Amino acid sequence: MPRRITMFAVLFAACSSGVAGEQTWARPSTAFVQLGGSAHTRTLVAGATYDIPWQRELSWGRASAFVEVSFGRWISHTGDGTGAAWTTQLGFTPVLRVHPEGWGGWFAEAGVGANWLAPVFRSEGKRFSTVFNFGDHVALGRRFGDNEIALRLQHFSNAGLSEPNPGENFVQVRYSRRW
Repeated sequence: MPRRITMFAVLFAACSSGVAGEQTWARPSTAFVQLGGSAHTRTLVAGATYDIPWQRELSWGRASAFVEVSFGRWISHTGDGTGAAWTTQLGFTPVLRVHPEGWGGWFAEAGVGANWLAPVFRSEGKRFSTVFNFGDHVALGRRFGDNEIALRLQHFSNAGLSEPNPGENFVQVRYSRRW
């Protein structure tokens, strides 16, 4: 496990290179790490977000959008005597974020994206039928200068493309750093 944590730290640090103020696909808007879990599964995810040049002023605040790319590892207790099962997650998620007026640095967001989960996810009492799944989330967070903390509720399933489709729900805490 320490080797995986080191790998995530290196990925996180690598996202910080580049010229200040310049937005390119080689240089993300933010880098993040997130920890989470469900009843039988724990997750560690790292990734980056890329701002989309879209913003709307609303009567009650402001809306903006970004794209999130993520890489994660899940470990599940299988309950079948084999111990634990590892799953690798690769994700791409468009996200809408709202900044209500008068909330200070608080924000709320929601996103739905595509995720590759391999091998097929399994945990105690659950087994997905596909490696392709959708991940949708809602989050509430707060920005502190260039840092953000968010509490996320995330659901993964294949949206009924194949059975079984039990889905998995996670509670996650994310730390992001804006570059």
